[in-house]
Amino acid sequence: MKHALFVLFCIATVLSAVFCGIASADEKNAAPAASITSTTPSMSTPSTNEKTYINGIDAKYPPFTFLDKDGKPEGFDIDAINWIAKEMGFKVVHQPIKWDEVIPTLQSKKIDMVASGMSIDERRKKEVNFSTVYYKTVMVMVSKENSSVMPDKTMEPNVKWGVQDGTPEAHWIQDNLIEDKGMTFKLVKFDSAPTIMQNIMNGNIDIAAVARSIADEYINKGMTLRIIGRYGQPDDLTAYAVRKDDPQLLATLNEGLKRLMATPYWKELKVKYNLQ
Repeated sequence: MKHALFVLFCIATVLSAVFCGIASADEKNAAPAASITSTTPSMSTPSTNEKTYINGIDAKYPPFTFLDKDGKPEGFDIDAINWIAKEMGFKVVHQPIKWDEVIPTLQSKKIDMVASGMSIDERRKKEVNFSTVYYKTVMVMVSKENSSVMPDKTMEPNVKWGVQDGTPEAHWIQDNLIEDKGMTFKLVKFDSAPTIMQNIMNGNIDIAAVARSIADEYINKGMTLRIIGRYGQPDDLTAYAVRKDDPQLLATLNEGLKRLMATPYWKELKVKYNLQ
């Protein structure tokens, strides 16, 4: 009897060891418990979903927008919009556009905004929405420094005026001086401010109707030009333009412009580009 009990005890001991070994092996082979990690993005990590807007510019309109010697966009509006983009959390690409096509290009959604020294007038207000005004443009007449045309003779029949096509000054001169008042000077339209100035220097035109800031820019660059007075057009108000169906972008630009104009950097930009 004792021998039988001893045998049963040994069998039980062996079986116990086998089952314990199996359990131990299962524990070793089991996958480790998954760790819990946060999927909330860090506040210090820049967003990879920043929206990119395309800014249509006149590449020949210094000091607001132009191309530097390497073909890179530069100017008062370029620096300002770049600051606003960084402040408001979006990216911006500056795209040169033929100026008399800039509003149709905006309306067709090939660009998203126009920050390029654009003046507000009644025609444009019907087609686009404008931001807060950020600059007042004084319109002047410019001639060669040694021109024989006197200020009181600028509207004589033999005088040739130059103006940039598609601008408020082109419309204003045509509507108010030529059609309404019957002035008979010849109005010649050009595609850019540099072309107008070059045609003055070459003697192809006598008078340029341009913004005071444009005149100052070329005089400061050494062109022998002079400002001979004003021709009656009210001061232009300058602002950014967006499509009428994009109120969110307009609100973003207005807020960014408000913040920028409250900083010392705004004054620095005006000094840098001689826009006092």
